[in-house]
Amino acid sequence: MTSSPSSLTVFGADWCRDCIRTKSQLDGLGVEYTYVDLVAEPAAADIAREISGRTQIPVVVYPDSSHHVEPSNADVESKLRELSLI
Repeated sequence: MTSSPSSLTVFGADWCRDCIRTKSQLDGLGVEYTYVDLVAEPAAADIAREISGRTQIPVVVYPDSSHHVEPSNADVESKLRELSLI
């Protein structure tokens, strides 16, 4: 699983409060994204770890190939504005 250059990808799990918060924020802002459920696709955790170098989630990968790990809502909003996605 890789993200395309024009897509936003979130690696997360349903038991993770930060993942739920980030998904809720993106949904509320009307931002389209691909959600990779690490419970349903445990092998994708290796991909998230390769991207971030860490084991924390969510890992949010932006269309410019940058990423955030466990981002605050302010971090996500700032990056989305920088990329003109909101």
